[in-house]
Amino acid sequence: MALSVLLLLELGLYVSCFICGIVTAASITIVQGNFGGLCMLYGRVTYNESAKLIGVQASSSASICYFVSAISILVAVLCLSLSLSWAYTLCTERDTRRERLWMNLIIIVSGIFLFFLLITGCMLKIGRDSLCDSIQQTVHNITYCIDAQALKWISPLQGDKFYTNMYKAETAVWVNFFFWMIIVVLVFIQRRQTSGSNATPSETEPFFRPQ
Repeated sequence: MALSVLLLLELGLYVSCFICGIVTAASITIVQGNFGGLCMLYGRVTYNESAKLIGVQASSSASICYFVSAISILVAVLCLSLSLSWAYTLCTERDTRRERLWMNLIIIVSGIFLFFLLITGCMLKIGRDSLCDSIQQTVHNITYCIDAQALKWISPLQGDKFYTNMYKAETAVWVNFFFWMIIVVLVFIQRRQTSGSNATPSETEPFFRPQ
């Protein structure tokens, strides 16, 4: 019964990680689309004082945004596959024992995803801060980076929601990272429970018996 509860909790986390991955990929893609395909992470801006327009002085390589989106989509696809697989198992099979090999595999995959999510989260954080520093130094009367969303950008750039989407993408990555840490803990618990339930009678007998 306890194992089934842990499986249900793990299933819920996979669904949540899927949503986080989609949110991150969609948010970055929207920002990139609004800026004509430019990746604005680590970007720099210019400001036309007379026309009150913000322009792009430099952008980072598009591969940076593609990397963030690719990692997020990869995590989302795997989470969706695991969610459907476990949902089917819980609905069709009464005995939901997990093989030790598969749990070890999940732990390894989780470690890999945690590593890449950590890199992705740092890239989004540092890249957004770099862009915001450029905006605050270049555009006058800007106290907070989010204030630049209310200003006009040189056509065809659309910067009305760039900060919101970047912040949303970063938040989703860190939430995803936190959920995967919980998944690792849950799998470790199930691994120990499975090992304990597979113990033989001779292994559970006391070493000394009363005479």
